Amino acid sequence: MSKKPQLAMDPTKMGLGRSIAVLTSGGDAQGMNAAVRATVRVGLYTGAKVYFVHEGYQGLVDGGENICLATWESVSMMLQLGGTVIGSARSKDFRTRDGRMKAALNLVKLGITNLCVIGGDGSLTGANEFRTEWSGLLRDLVKAGDITDTEAKTSSHLNIVGMVGSIDNDFCGTDMTIGTDSALHRIMEVVDSITTTAQSHQRTFILEVMGRHCGYLALVTALACGADWVFIPEMPPAADWEDHLCRRLMDQRARGSRLNVIIVAEGAMTSDGVPITSDQIKKLVTDRLGFDTRTTVLGHVQRGGTPSAFDRVLGSRMGVEAVMALLEATPETPACVVSLSGNQAVRLPLMECVQVTKDVTAAMAEGRFEDAIKLRGKSFENNWNTYKLLAHINPPDVKSNINVAIVNIGAPCAGMNAAVRAAVRIGIIQGHTMLAVHDGFDGLAQGQVEPITWNSVSGWTGKGGSMLGTKRSLPSKMMEQISQNIAKFNIHALVIIGGFEAYMGGLELVQAREKFEEMCIPMVVIPATVSNNVPGSDFSIGADTALNAITSTCDRIKQSAAGTKRRVFLVETMGGYCGYLATMAGLAAGADAAYIFEEKFNIKDLEMNVDHLVKKMKTTVKRGLILRNENSNANYTTDFIFNLYSEEGKGIFDCRKNVLGHMQQGGTPTPFDRNFGTKMGAKSVLWLTEKLKECYRHGRIFANTPDSACVLGMKKRALTFQPLTELKEDTDFEHRIPKTQWWLKIRPIMKILAKYDIKLDTSEHADMEHVIMKKDE
Repeated sequence: MSKKPQLAMDPTKMGLGRSIAVLTSGGDAQGMNAAVRATVRVGLYTGAKVYFVHEGYQGLVDGGENICLATWESVSMMLQLGGTVIGSARSKDFRTRDGRMKAALNLVKLGITNLCVIGGDGSLTGANEFRTEWSGLLRDLVKAGDITDTEAKTSSHLNIVGMVGSIDNDFCGTDMTIGTDSALHRIMEVVDSITTTAQSHQRTFILEVMGRHCGYLALVTALACGADWVFIPEMPPAADWEDHLCRRLMDQRARGSRLNVIIVAEGAMTSDGVPITSDQIKKLVTDRLGFDTRTTVLGHVQRGGTPSAFDRVLGSRMGVEAVMALLEATPETPACVVSLSGNQAVRLPLMECVQVTKDVTAAMAEGRFEDAIKLRGKSFENNWNTYKLLAHINPPDVKSNINVAIVNIGAPCAGMNAAVRAAVRIGIIQGHTMLAVHDGFDGLAQGQVEPITWNSVSGWTGKGGSMLGTKRSLPSKMMEQISQNIAKFNIHALVIIGGFEAYMGGLELVQAREKFEEMCIPMVVIPATVSNNVPGSDFSIGADTALNAITSTCDRIKQSAAGTKRRVFLVETMGGYCGYLATMAGLAAGADAAYIFEEKFNIKDLEMNVDHLVKKMKTTVKRGLILRNENSNANYTTDFIFNLYSEEGKGIFDCRKNVLGHMQQGGTPTPFDRNFGTKMGAKSVLWLTEKLKECYRHGRIFANTPDSACVLGMKKRALTFQPLTELKEDTDFEHRIPKTQWWLKIRPIMKILAKYDIKLDTSEHADMEHVIMKKDE
């Protein structure tokens, strides 16, 4: 059903003569506002008229002032707000045919034939039903004399596109729904606060999170905080779970742990469908073990607060894709949802997604729990498998006699410790002896190597920076000492966690194999750097945390600028030569421009940006935000641009500058980085175990093929291993960045949302896919 790429038509004329209405429905979710803002601005950019529908489907039925024209300025300052600014309501009227007749009448009178619905599966199913009976509704309206034949003809077909806004992440076909990441942020803030108090008193904490039918929030929380047990509706515990749970809590205490955390999804149940409540678990733990136990029910806190950077970028990208899907739709195209798979925007037939979502509920009802987890999709299944692996605390009796060393390289970043913890624990589970190397390659050269145990990494997931210590030095000058220590400590495999230096260091070790036989061991590089500049991976551990730090600072700066009026802020971000942070933060914070090294700019561009800001000061939005990557241009420095803006803006706006500096490398890791680090750490050691089996010859390990030293990276939709040597072709070593970077494609979105008159390439748009294919990937 894939559409052929159409001849790229002028995107600024695609929507001429068309009208789009946007509404939010069902439970609110953080990031809905980003989606509304993008839909409005991209709609206007294409020349279409865009209408807000206030109060969801109820507003569609009531009409009148509930449906009003949106302007560019009316969606300003929305990005950082949680919830939905245009209101949401659960509508009884829209469920009746009479209600839908009224809604159709209101739309026809305004000439609206494109509807963008942001909500959960109920809202989207409602939208599809509305579309299916559209022609019948119009016939009845003509019969009743409410509309003319001509009006019915001009509005003969209704296009519908959905975006899934739901904090539960319970919609099949989409990796992440709008609001899920922000809800995880709220939950992790609470978990972090609770763990400090629980450790002071040796307590057991039971935390109940939302998710009536979907355990995603509970599962990711458990992974990200290293919980002792998680209860999710998709996978009820075994019949003897009460004994098992008590045994595990006792074991943890016996190992010296001062704290137990149990995560419960509100929809948790036994395999017979009997609910498992947090009070029931509390009673069990108190009565049987006598542990001091507390429960916390999070409730609506999870829906609140500012959207995370991820949700803002997700909402913005989905909004753009939704408008394109509406304007490219024909009467034959089925209603679709736009979503992300990996970092790819995809379009999926709405009813297929709804069907699979219903299949999950059916599978759970019929006790086919393995199927339920598979139907939830790859990402859910990977999380569940990783959780199961890490939950076994009984290391095997048989040792493998394999020593695996772990080292951190380059600048520290949030999430490194989560990767180390997962690698150490998976290694121990497989019977290996795990070795910690302190202070990077220097430590390996100086013999700062010691065994690291299960307990020594407990509590590491939520810690920022690098607990092992890290240095930027490369190994080339210390190869002799490094090879001696690899032999001395009998290291059979190496996990290197870090940024561009980790990649370079890995390459140097591979080159040294010719000279030093000790280097012929399997190695894996896990990208961890705020700059996100490691070849072989679309994302690095640590970049999400840095992005959130920049975004929240920009929010505060914008707030200050909004108060003073006529003020432009220039903010310098980190990233070396890589413009990822500046670009993504620009999209998440609603910047007017982001200067980066990868996209060359000259004095004409700077002048154009100044003119743009001068024009902006004449509107109601009297403030500007400009981001500049630290190495974007050697001559157009932050000071130069600041001085230029100050001079050119005299009498119109004044300028302030902020260099964010090292605060971008610090802080506690975000849920994404904890989860990503955990999955990468676990996967790297599982891969090394397999490689070691392949490389075992005549009683020793010998690995010298290119595929025995890899980067583990996230590529489009999956975690993949790529040989270090093969990635050399795609590397710009002088500027320490990959030659191809996926996020450059979404830069035009930022410019369109900031009202620049540029052309969006519509030739490479997302084709309609099928959900069924995705499950088997």
